Amino acid sequence: MQVTNLKESACASGSVRVDLVGGTLDLEPINLILPNVVTMNVATSLKANVELNKTNVEEVLIISKDYDKSYSFHKNDFSYEKLYQSDHFKEMTFICQILDLFKINSNIQVTLSSGAPAGSGLGGSSAMGVTLYKALCELTGEKLDIDQAVLKVKGCESRILNQGVPGYQDYFPALCGGVLALFGEPGKIIKEQLYSKALAEFLEKRITLVYSGISRNSGINNWDVYKGFFDQNSKIRESMLNIAKVSFDAYQALKKEDFEGLLANISKEGEVRESLATGITPVEIKTIFQTIKSSHPDVGIKMCGAGGGGCFILTHTEEDQESIKKLIKENKMDVLDFFIESAL
Repeated sequence: MQVTNLKESACASGSVRVDLVGGTLDLEPINLILPNVVTMNVATSLKANVELNKTNVEEVLIISKDYDKSYSFHKNDFSYEKLYQSDHFKEMTFICQILDLFKINSNIQVTLSSGAPAGSGLGGSSAMGVTLYKALCELTGEKLDIDQAVLKVKGCESRILNQGVPGYQDYFPALCGGVLALFGEPGKIIKEQLYSKALAEFLEKRITLVYSGISRNSGINNWDVYKGFFDQNSKIRESMLNIAKVSFDAYQALKKEDFEGLLANISKEGEVRESLATGITPVEIKTIFQTIKSSHPDVGIKMCGAGGGGCFILTHTEEDQESIKKLIKENKMDVLDFFIESAL
């Protein structure tokens, strides 16, 4: 693709998600094997941002506001060997492989900022990937196909992670917004948009997002569950079945506009998820949760993403939200305030 065919600039933003129920069920083909599999999440006001600008220099210049660093790569760096057979691009490998999907290897400045802390479990890298893809579509004049964007970006990320099949739920909120229910079918993912202003306002007042600052344990990830599932590990199989049941119950409650039932099943899903692996919820998080629960007995907890650290959500009554936030801060963890984005 010739740089002369590109627009002068393009920009895009995409939400990181908070997963409500059904995480880990979005691994193919587990999503086709278990019954009534649904994964639900919300698109948040925490956003990945991408700005693209043409330059007169035969290089790709990447400015990362998160790392507070700049990276420059000559167009000759974009060879097959360097892109796919080494770590020449280091932490920018994912970005450069997405640029390569559009055959862009020079005369461009890419400025990135993430809406989520590193290792938060909010799917920040996936959101960044599809947001960059969206911006590149605008820059090149290519029509954005959401399903193709997810397929291609997920392919790049799975190659880089090199830890089995990545889940698909993290990509869609950045492109669709709102509150999503995702269902797997052979060859496609069905997206059901469930956003309403009433639902958003309910969840914003009854869910608090907390960043623990604890690095996630790399041993607790989707690959461990995936491998155990297909190794016929009965404990993992039973846990996954239970997660699927609770998640579908949450979906049915939402379809009936039973928001309290939805909230109860989010908390219940967090409890069931504990049985997947030791350490899903680190000791430090369990300690702060018990501290909060001693004065707020109705509070529930659910780890975000694969667990082991990063972020978690607390479910609670509207009246308890402010006092819970105060306790979180007193215990040296960070509240990540957000609102739920409307459907795009």
